[in-house]
Amino acid sequence: MTATPVGNEIRRWRFERGEMTQQALADACGVTRQTIIALEAGRYAPSLELAFRIARAFGTGVEDVFHWRGS
Repeated sequence: MTATPVGNEIRRWRFERGEMTQQALADACGVTRQTIIALEAGRYAPSLELAFRIARAFGTGVEDVFHWRGS
């Protein structure tokens, strides 16, 4: 499977926030743990709504968690 051009810092943010588990983040955002796994691995680009939910779970802005790595 091809990586998405949307990169992220989800794993870093989880560990900077007291080693938040993937399941805890998934619960806070209303998605499955498998979705968080796919996002962290770069196999899935989140919807805009999910990107905002994830950023809010970390108490930061979307641009701090996600970045464009495409050409």
